[in-house]
Amino acid sequence: MSIALAQCSVENTNTSTNTDTNVEVEPISRQLKYLALGDSYTIGESVCETCRFPEQLKSGLESSYPNDIFSLKIIATTGWTTTNLITAINSQNPDSNYDLVTLLIGVNNQYQRKPFSIYEQEFPELVATGIRLAKGDKSKLLVVSIPDYAYTPFGKAFGSNNASVISTDIQRYNTFAKNYCVDNAIEFINITDITQQGFQNPDLVAIDGLHPSELAYSKFVERILPKAVAIISK
Repeated sequence: MSIALAQCSVENTNTSTNTDTNVEVEPISRQLKYLALGDSYTIGESVCETCRFPEQLKSGLESSYPNDIFSLKIIATTGWTTTNLITAINSQNPDSNYDLVTLLIGVNNQYQRKPFSIYEQEFPELVATGIRLAKGDKSKLLVVSIPDYAYTPFGKAFGSNNASVISTDIQRYNTFAKNYCVDNAIEFINITDITQQGFQNPDLVAIDGLHPSELAYSKFVERILPKAVAIISK
């Protein structure tokens, strides 16, 4: 009797060992949501749908996290000011459950000669909205600087003096946005200098002579992606 019990015990142990060795645990796939807020620079005016920076960023995240599934929602239209973007967000009322939010806005405030005070009031409001949509977590929000269209054929057509004014204006907007982000511990990513290479590298400008090209957006993503990867890894 005692021998039989011992054999039974050994057989059970071996079975358990073989089972543990053969089992392969499949990685858990996460469903991750990315929201891009902005204007023509976010919707990708004059470039293909997959060429715009949110799509390139999504592709970069998919490569970095091949086991996860990423979805992208864009709230952006060419010509939108901060006021237009606020109205659109309120109208669409997106869920407040995004794992990543990007915000790039302000160029049309400058181009349409809106009072700078509007941006001073509405940019912080959009930042607060972005945080709310990012599950209330400000570390999930990335603010991207405004490109400088003075370094495009469109900007050049205004003449050198006016082009200089454009750059000065854009710098004012970006300085305000950066300072606000720094003061509130929000990630601010500068891509403006990339667009200021538009004369020396015309390939950075889209075929319309104004907006960034696919190449320019890829350079944006080179700077944005590491920050986005860090967010997703948390």
